[in-house]
Amino acid sequence: MSDIELNELIAAWLDGRISESESELLQQRLRESAEARATFLEFSKLDAGLREVASGDLVANHDFENTASDSVGQPTPLDTSPVTNHRFVWVQLAVAASLLMVVGAVAYQLGKSDLSGSIAAGSAGVESAATTAAATTAERTIAGYATLRRVADIRWSQNHSPYREGDVLPAGVLQFDEGIAEIDFFCGATLVVEGPAKMDLESDWSVRMLAGRMRANVPPAARGFVVKAADSEIIDLGTEFALEVGPESARVKVIDGEVKLRGGEHDGNHLTTGQARRLAGTEDAEDSFSNLSTVTDVRMRHELEQRERFSQWKSYSERLQSDDRLIAYYPIAQLQDERSVPNLAHTGSQFDGAIVGSVNQTTGRVGGNSTGLDFSHPGARVRTLIDGEYQAFTFMCWVRIDSLAHVYNALFMADGYENGEPHWQIDSEGRVMFSVMVDDSAEVIYYSKVEEAVVRDAGRHRVYRTPPIWDPSKAGRWMQIAAVYDPAAMRVLQYVDGQIVSDASIRDDLLVKRLHIGASEIGNWGQPFRKTPRFAIRNLNGTIDELAIFDAALSSEEIQTMYENGKPSGY
Repeated sequence: MSDIELNELIAAWLDGRISESESELLQQRLRESAEARATFLEFSKLDAGLREVASGDLVANHDFENTASDSVGQPTPLDTSPVTNHRFVWVQLAVAASLLMVVGAVAYQLGKSDLSGSIAAGSAGVESAATTAAATTAERTIAGYATLRRVADIRWSQNHSPYREGDVLPAGVLQFDEGIAEIDFFCGATLVVEGPAKMDLESDWSVRMLAGRMRANVPPAARGFVVKAADSEIIDLGTEFALEVGPESARVKVIDGEVKLRGGEHDGNHLTTGQARRLAGTEDAEDSFSNLSTVTDVRMRHELEQRERFSQWKSYSERLQSDDRLIAYYPIAQLQDERSVPNLAHTGSQFDGAIVGSVNQTTGRVGGNSTGLDFSHPGARVRTLIDGEYQAFTFMCWVRIDSLAHVYNALFMADGYENGEPHWQIDSEGRVMFSVMVDDSAEVIYYSKVEEAVVRDAGRHRVYRTPPIWDPSKAGRWMQIAAVYDPAAMRVLQYVDGQIVSDASIRDDLLVKRLHIGASEIGNWGQPFRKTPRFAIRNLNGTIDELAIFDAALSSEEIQTMYENGKPSGY
């Protein structure tokens, strides 16, 4: 098929005069060619621009970034009222482009800025299919030598990076003033380190201890692991040893197995079970390793801290339930029923959630006493029906993301996505997306990768996106995510862990004052507004253990208070 023939078929589609055979031919071409899909999208944008020129309302209606990037595929919005003589337009593209330039450089600049998207402001940029494909084929990488397995009573040093359980630890200095940390190096060695401590991670096989006490457990697979202290290197030849480094002293003792010393006055010496050596300073007659913490000690202290934290959060949760601004409140961490999620807001059981599909109950963010719901199966979801009309929205949830496996990954989604209804999800690049339907009678047109066809759908809205807030290095980390839709202030603010990450204005023509929710889902979206048995796979590959919805625009101070009272131990 030539370019001219493709242009004519697209023009016929946009005019609504395409025959069935021509439609099948166009669908086939779009399935086969990324270039053809890109052309289709560009022509759709041009069509929208020409209609705006014809209507004399170019600036007011320019909304490329504000609609269906929330839908399946990479949509391009346009009101499909016919534009005459499209065939001439497509064949004479240069003339059409010139026309757009003549009617206003403002349109060009606006389109340029809108289509690129201002991520910091939360706008939803429209990307080509080719760009999306390139982004998904690149293999992601992260940098680090170890993971922080478990902590207890930790207090990180000022001006040094704090880490959370499960974090990948990069090269560089790790320092904390109090507490105890269990660290797993990728080679297989495990260190239990007591604070105050300071250490420099050099590789997955080497660490320099600058201050503190530690116990190293080195299995056969990690034999040769090196710990450096003073002017010596301790090379493990099997099992377990202890090290203490003070301001002017350093001492090593083999608990079980054998180590080799390299450098310093003991260069070449081997130490076996029970033997100790001074590496710097004077010898201390007292055995300072007798009370050194073990892995078991870390686990016991960690569990105690989690029980205390759960008790504190439960007290706060009970106070929160009395907030009359709550539309619905699901403190999943206290879940006791495998089929339903109770709504503990004043609105009562009518807004309870029903667990559908393979939703697995798992450990919540505050340890074994708490519960989370894992939505990693495609059919997993919690169904709700929340009636009523509302003046503002604040959504808040605690979520642990294992991966962003889909183009869009659901947090909370209204079924039909009708006027005033919200969608809250995360895209594959880690950007949180919040939107409210503005006009469900408008039509958008785009090529759907899922259906491998050009699709007409209803709905005009704006997607407010954050910068990327998640990447694979954060897999398994609990995060508080919140979104505030404030019609009175005409702002949409989004938060992560109590901090603002996006602050966007609501345009006059995109403002929605009458808000609704209706039938909706937590952790998935299986009820799209198109009548088709197929649905986009948007289940969250992760866990949610608390979700609150308010009929109010909560302040930044209130979001921060919820974070402080809900964060897990060690945060």
